[in-house]
Amino acid sequence: MRFPGILLISLFINSISAKSTLVLLDNVLIKETHYTFFQSLRDRGYELTFKIADDSSLHLAKYGEYIYENLIIFAPSVEEFGGSLSVDTITQFIDDGGNVLVAASSSTGDAIRELASECGLEIDEEGAYVIDHFNFDATDSGQHTKIIVPSKNLIDAPVIVGDKTEIDNNSEKQELSPLLYQGTGILIDTENPLVLPLLTADSTAYSYNPNQPIKEYPHAVGKNVVLIAGLQARNNARVVFSGSLSFFSDEFITSPLEKPQDEIKFNRTGNKIVADEISKWVFKEHGTLRVRSVKHHKLGETEPPKAYTVMDKVVYTIEIDILKDGEWVPFEADDIQLEFVRIDPFIRTTLKRQSSGEYQAKFKIPDVYGVYQFKVDYDRVGYTHLYSTTQVSVRPLQHTQYERFIPSAYPYYASAFSMMFGVFIFSFVFLHFKDEPEKKKSD
Repeated sequence: MRFPGILLISLFINSISAKSTLVLLDNVLIKETHYTFFQSLRDRGYELTFKIADDSSLHLAKYGEYIYENLIIFAPSVEEFGGSLSVDTITQFIDDGGNVLVAASSSTGDAIRELASECGLEIDEEGAYVIDHFNFDATDSGQHTKIIVPSKNLIDAPVIVGDKTEIDNNSEKQELSPLLYQGTGILIDTENPLVLPLLTADSTAYSYNPNQPIKEYPHAVGKNVVLIAGLQARNNARVVFSGSLSFFSDEFITSPLEKPQDEIKFNRTGNKIVADEISKWVFKEHGTLRVRSVKHHKLGETEPPKAYTVMDKVVYTIEIDILKDGEWVPFEADDIQLEFVRIDPFIRTTLKRQSSGEYQAKFKIPDVYGVYQFKVDYDRVGYTHLYSTTQVSVRPLQHTQYERFIPSAYPYYASAFSMMFGVFIFSFVFLHFKDEPEKKKSD
């Protein structure tokens, strides 16, 4: 009997946590040097499984089902993944909705470069660092590769990187401390709408090998140097690439900052706050939307009809939730639009927020019958793509629904009745008028 085996497989698959995460490392030492970041994930309920990137037992799926929801790759120098893992496997994992966080470095291997290329990114050549001779930390070795990046260089999307503030010692909000970064640069295609520059360098920075004289123009200069890039695929899978593994390390999280040229000091970096916010976004703790319900009916009714009639007044209602702290709560926004589409939109209107999470629109169906769709297509930076369509039929007026007398036809009515009156008068005159005979003249 095969039923017990199938039951065990089913129980195994169902026991997989939604926050199960595979962490690939270059070496076990990274587990200790990045303890604060990993502990933050554990505190949020993630089940972390640590493996060396070239381990021969690596696999993402078992019995045809994925056993991990998320993947962290903190192994920038890996040349080839072990086991059944490969760049194609990870790409398929993303295509199937998996989330991936990758950290590179100046010694990035071919595997990470190929994976970045599959995601529409390009990591600078081996040995290259992001260099800034005007914004470097006092502990820099002299090559100015340990740079200080202001929090204003983060993308203007609080759902991804937070609100760029932190709590000071007096429990008050203040501007987020600068970030400490040491690593390579990332180049992105600015025409790719799916790729987002989450953190960029200052205008005085460039990416190049500090051990070589500059004989050609650097690949990336100024704000074109992307330090952390994000990707949200069309299936809402999320990927984040950081050019620095050290960005997530305990050293960079707890280190004080000092710009010797400006004599500016900070007690700590903003790395931990940004790292936590980015990890929440990439693992879909932030910015995940869903449609709870969709309703539509005629004005004054409560149930949807089998078909609408042209010129009917319609009420459309949609309820939208957002995932927050592991729970679905009503989503609040003022820019959600509804389209009433046949082939092209006939009506486009902004949904009005009613009660919490409920949005409504009232409109009159156009005087054109056919098959239509109520369409809500909400696509905003940092949020999952929300797409909802509901198909309805719109029929023409029945013969009993037309008006008896149309005001625009009054001239035709008048001409018809005037013709009838004229015929009546003509008939009366023709039938009742008689000519008298002429008297014969006598001889």
